[in-house]
Parts: sequence; structure tokens; C-alpha cells
Amino acid sequence: MTTAKLVFVVDDNPSMLRGIGRLLRQCGFASRLFETGSALLKHGSFDSAVCLILDINLSDGSGIELRHRLADQGIEIPVIYITGNDNPATRMAAMASGCAAYLTKPFTANSLIQPIERLLAGAV
Repeated sequence: MTTAKLVFVVDDNPSMLRGIGRLLRQCGFASRLFETGSALLKHGSFDSAVCLILDINLSDGSGIELRHRLADQGIEIPVIYITGNDNPATRMAAMASGCAAYLTKPFTANSLIQPIERLLAGAV
């Protein structure tokens, strides 16, 4: 599998993280899974991934703040936000930070895979 189909995923819920990893694999994507934002930052290699699936509420901070931190470092990677705590303020902050999609848990497999496929097609 080429790195062009690699997706980074950050979620502090281990079962959600594994589930997304399985879904991506079933749909032909490779994934690199991280339980914290700091683990993602330590890993680096952002240019190898097509996108980042990022939980908004992480144990070590806000996914939206992590997105801003990446942008401040000049790292421009498309983001798909996922959250189990949707509210208008969070949704507005996520959209303002720039994202390819904003999904509330539970979400369908298709709603997660479609934005990734659009990114690969250059349509986002």
C-alpha cells in the first residue's frame, strides 16, 4: 500500500481508535493510530498522510487547538474532526479552523470514508 493512502487518526478512546483503524483498512487505507495529540506531534512525518482524523476532546487537550498548533508550525494537513460532544460553539470553532469534514459520534462508515476519498480525488 502506498503512503498516498495513509491516514493519521488521533482519539483517546482505544476502542474507537481500533474501530476506525479497522474501517480504514477494510476500505483500502493504511492508518497510523495515536491516543494523544502529543504522540502525533512526536511522530511527525505529516507529509506521508493524506489526512488527519482528529477527535476534538482529547485527554491531553483540544483537537482544535492541536490543529492550530500544527498550522502555526507550517503543517498543512487536511483534518476530519470527530466528536461525541457536539455543540454550536465547538462546531463553529472546528469549521473556522478549517476542516474537510465534521462528524458527530456515532457516525456512519460512509460519512468518514467519503471525505477521505474526496481529498484523494482533489475535490476538497
